[in-house]
Amino acid sequence: MKNGKTYKFGIYLDMTAKAIKQDILRRFRENGITLTPEQWAVLSVLRTRDHTSQKDLADFTFKDAPTVSRIIDLLNNKGLLVRTSDPKDRRKFNVSLTEEGRELINRSEPIIMEARAKGWEGLNDTDYHELKRILDTIYSNINYM
Repeated sequence: MKNGKTYKFGIYLDMTAKAIKQDILRRFRENGITLTPEQWAVLSVLRTRDHTSQKDLADFTFKDAPTVSRIIDLLNNKGLLVRTSDPKDRRKFNVSLTEEGRELINRSEPIIMEARAKGWEGLNDTDYHELKRILDTIYSNINYM
């Protein structure tokens, strides 16, 4: 496909991702939640996979290790999670939610779900499956590692 569509699909993806992040940030601010969508993603993974390694957190959130490390530092400073040495390998760290982190993720999840529902207004199951098929194809085309 040698036309403007090849150029524009990246712009559409970036524009949509940015709009989603901005909407979530606005909703969080309105509800007194001082998280970014990236921080929320890490906390969300920890809710279901508590005591997870930093490497696994990076894999589960599709973020690179330095980014996850910075997010963990910020969330640790906010008292939302703790980092402990892995008893099997002292070079590795495991991350767990604190009670405060668990409460915040439970309080913020309905906001995330509301934002997702708003973004999906006017679309149906067929749209979902088609979008997923397209995004999976793009991901497969690019993810050659």
